[in-house]
Amino acid sequence: MENMTLRALIERGLHMVLQADRHVEPFRLRDATVGGRGLQRTYRDVEWSRIREAIYEERGG
Repeated sequence: MENMTLRALIERGLHMVLQADRHVEPFRLRDATVGGRGLQRTYRDVEWSRIREAIYEERGG
């Protein structure tokens, strides 16, 4: 790598990084769903702020 310009060195480094990225498998989020029937009836048609209040009601928040 002697007698190599800074530009050539940077280009070579970028090329190596881009090549390495091609071999990485894309991230896949695992399925983390749980069984159930959704929200309890009490909370099905209420604003998120009311649900949040209920969550923290007994925790002093």
